Amino acid sequence: MKIEICMGSSCHVKGSKTVLELLRSQIKEHKLENKVQLAGSVCLGQCKSEGTNMKIDGEIVTGINAGNFSEFFKSRVLSPLGI
Repeated sequence: MKIEICMGSSCHVKGSKTVLELLRSQIKEHKLENKVQLAGSVCLGQCKSEGTNMKIDGEIVTGINAGNFSEFFKSRVLSPLGI
């Protein structure tokens, strides 16, 4: 699984650094280092969303923030990996 997280100015203001730290932490905690590849992106063209934007295996996901991260991680990362 490849996750590209937007680090552009709009997403940065909306908490992309926090979301990135949460992703790194959860990937490590679940021992997914060999299953999930993290990459940065400058802009995914979804700047009007509330929260950070990212691409997961080519699909754009919008509005991720610290408040909804746990549910996002379960449904969009763990579940597709069969965990």
